[in-house]
Amino acid sequence: MSGGQGASHSLAFRVMRLCRPSFQIDHPLVCDPLDLMLGEDFLDNESATPTSLSNLIVEDQSKEKESFWRRFELETPMDAMGLSGLLVLPQAFGAIYLGETFCSYISVGNHSSFEVRDVVIKAEIQTERQRLVLSDTSKSPIESIRAGGRYDFIIEHDIKELGPHTLVCMAVYIDADGERKHLPQFFKFVVANPLSVRTKVRSVKDSTFLEACIENHTKSHLYMDQVQFEPAQPWTAKVLTADDAKIDVDPQVRDIFKAPDLIRANGGIRNYIYQLTQSSSESTAVKVEGSNTLGKLQITWRTNLGEPGRLQTQNILGNPISHKEVDIQIVELPPHIILNRPFLVRARLLNHTDKRIGPLEVSLSQDESHGVKRAIVVNGLWTLIVPQLEAFGTTDFSLNLVATSLGVQKISGIAVYDSREKKPYDSLPPIEVFVNPE
Repeated sequence: MSGGQGASHSLAFRVMRLCRPSFQIDHPLVCDPLDLMLGEDFLDNESATPTSLSNLIVEDQSKEKESFWRRFELETPMDAMGLSGLLVLPQAFGAIYLGETFCSYISVGNHSSFEVRDVVIKAEIQTERQRLVLSDTSKSPIESIRAGGRYDFIIEHDIKELGPHTLVCMAVYIDADGERKHLPQFFKFVVANPLSVRTKVRSVKDSTFLEACIENHTKSHLYMDQVQFEPAQPWTAKVLTADDAKIDVDPQVRDIFKAPDLIRANGGIRNYIYQLTQSSSESTAVKVEGSNTLGKLQITWRTNLGEPGRLQTQNILGNPISHKEVDIQIVELPPHIILNRPFLVRARLLNHTDKRIGPLEVSLSQDESHGVKRAIVVNGLWTLIVPQLEAFGTTDFSLNLVATSLGVQKISGIAVYDSREKKPYDSLPPIEVFVNPE
């Protein structure tokens, strides 16, 4: 049994990548005869009339339309685009990107003068992590390939890894001398990343906003069929789009003929924004588990001639979750706050543990850390006792406050303690409000 590529072989592999053809574009020097005779500013002249224009154009009816002297004439506006109406098969292996389907036409040819028998052909893809068999005829070998004949087949593989790939084509056969030979051939290519996804996460009250910026790294335009966010439990997602002009079109028709989003070649960018919300009953459980996974982006696209591609991002993480035992939040503020007039603020305490906590003490300090008095103070007792909180329970209470200064002021300095051990649990972040005059 002979192996390797050093020995002479009757068979040889030829590999051609199968992908969509491209347009054959010619860039001829074509022009309109009027531009040569009149100049581009002819129609700007007020004395130019359709009659004078027709007098300057003399059409020779005796000449055939396809004559040599009219080879540079611009007959239709489409001629200026240089599209010949022909399609060109790929002339090189080309770039291969993550998320595409690698399709290849493989031909095994017998270039000797003798027939070979019992041919076993195997094709596989090797990466840094795995080896995948794409075609194997070992269970049903090819009886023979005559002299000058060939055996053709097609393989497909979804590209899911970046970096170097090797297409290994192997053939085991018996030559005319009855010797069993082994022929391996290797075809290497590199898989690149077609696009990059950058995300930003912002939390506003009970909603979380996710911004995804998609950048095109390929040399062709990408038409995004779908950029869908698949939220993890217990999130729900809603895509936010700009308010386009309202067009009186049937919604079903609009969905069918929806134009894809275009991301231009060589660095084109498009942004998508999603609003994520979760139910209050499930938010506590998520915080206890300590998982801040929001979900994944599912991206599908097509190139100029419809070549498909598909990618899924890794889990997108939200803002770090604070592992607080007790959390204090402002639930409701009055719509108008008047100077020197008391107002009520509704607050909420949340127990994030699986045990009972309390009683709790809610207090508001009189002075800032640097000694300046606060513009919004408590109207009444500075300390409020809250009964015990059940495991994963909540309770609402009201604070009676009063503003002593006009303009934009801050409600701050509110903290929660264990009333017995004086153990601090949480403090309310500053909240800006506007104080109106009387």
